[in-house]
Amino acid sequence: MDFAALLFYAFGALALGSAIVVISQRNPIYSAFALIVTLCSLSAIYGLLGSPFIAVLQIVVYAGAIMVLFLFVLMLLNVKREGRDPGDGRTLKGVALALAVLLALQIGTVLMRARLGPARPLDASTEKMARDLFSLPYLYVFEATSVLILAALVGAVALARKDS
Repeated sequence: MDFAALLFYAFGALALGSAIVVISQRNPIYSAFALIVTLCSLSAIYGLLGSPFIAVLQIVVYAGAIMVLFLFVLMLLNVKREGRDPGDGRTLKGVALALAVLLALQIGTVLMRARLGPARPLDASTEKMARDLFSLPYLYVFEATSVLILAALVGAVALARKDS
């Protein structure tokens, strides 16, 4: 295994680990910082795939601007650490264990049925990614995401506003 493949798997594992921290952390500020690590790992993966422009955009736009916006909204709302109910632990742990077993079974099924062959070349150039992102199937999703982010921001400001 060459060094680039080793780096790819290392950044993939880091992205997966920090994404798990994002959803398992009770403190929203720590969760947002873990999301920044996830986004930076994805940027490194884009760089390794041969798309430096998208790697830089990942850092500047998502890890920079969007996460600053998220942290601003979290601090504006003064979100506290999530509390814990004393009786919830056993039920949630049981459900989590059952879902983890189900996920492991699904991953095992996919790996058993997978046909491993030579890797196909991947075109992760900026031109190809832009053509795919702004073509019809993904254009609507792209626009819907921007409307969703705008609605979330307006909702957060409305919740944080004090009635006078």
